[in-house]
Amino acid sequence: QIEQVRADISLLNPDATVLEARSTVRVDSPIEGARVVVVEDGPTLTHGGMTFGAGIVAAQHFGADPVDPRPYAVGSIAQVLERYPSLGPLVPAMGYGAEQTHELQATLNAVPADLVLAATPIDLTRVLSLNKPVVRVRYDLEETDPEAFAAPLRRIMELASVKEAVAAR
Repeated sequence: QIEQVRADISLLNPDATVLEARSTVRVDSPIEGARVVVVEDGPTLTHGGMTFGAGIVAAQHFGADPVDPRPYAVGSIAQVLERYPSLGPLVPAMGYGAEQTHELQATLNAVPADLVLAATPIDLTRVLSLNKPVVRVRYDLEETDPEAFAAPLRRIMELASVKEAVAAR
């Protein structure tokens, strides 16, 4: 797939600079051996068409056991899981209003897990009252070739310096 993307870029813009990087997952606390209810970014999974994200990757990488939330899902969360059967053992974070936020909270609290593994853009503890600890999943950008990233940035900075010098005259 990467080669196909490279070919497409080359067709569309042969002069484009292509930078490659990896997204390396990390967790805030150890999770090895824990039974976890994984919460992923809802729109990424539903509208975006992904079947899993950083939470499932982190669970697998760090030795946690994701618990299937479907038997415990309530309301609109159960409906989303029904509508998207290809989702793995995870809960899409859907909380677009008070009722849906309450249903997300009820679902997460009902899953018999040791902790919530949260791979969402927001800190769930700011909007939900959960009955189990929350461990956040984050990911870092790891450049495959740091110099390839630095060179275009240097050019941008040089251009900005020239523009400032011209403006100062």
